[in-house]
Amino acid sequence: MITYHEEVPDVETYFELRKAVDWAVFSEEQAKKALDRAVFAIIAKDGDKPVAMGRVIGDGMYYRICDVVVRPEYQGQKIGATLLDKLVNLCIKDAPENSRISVDLIAAKGKAPFYLKQGFTALPNDECGPALRKVFYF
Repeated sequence: MITYHEEVPDVETYFELRKAVDWAVFSEEQAKKALDRAVFAIIAKDGDKPVAMGRVIGDGMYYRICDVVVRPEYQGQKIGATLLDKLVNLCIKDAPENSRISVDLIAAKGKAPFYLKQGFTALPNDECGPALRKVFYF
């Protein structure tokens, strides 16, 4: 049975889950800093085994969902959709009355259809221009 826990993954779990989907692994120092600064995070577990994670960074107006990972052998079971829904709801609950928030993300290559099914809209659209990104390697 899959359970969902509002907790930030430790660095080892973070690296393990990223490697499970062949994502690049950042330095340990970067990972620790990023995980310490998460506004929200959720880990999905099968018993004690972490099988999925996601986290949110943000400032109360703008939230970015990051690191949504589901182990390949657990994909297709609605774990990612449930995890994403829980993260979005944490952002919504964090918003004060009469406010506006923006929740965004950058989909991994080939994963945009999943996020579109979850109610996210592609950019550009009638409200905004394209999302842009600049990556640096050191």
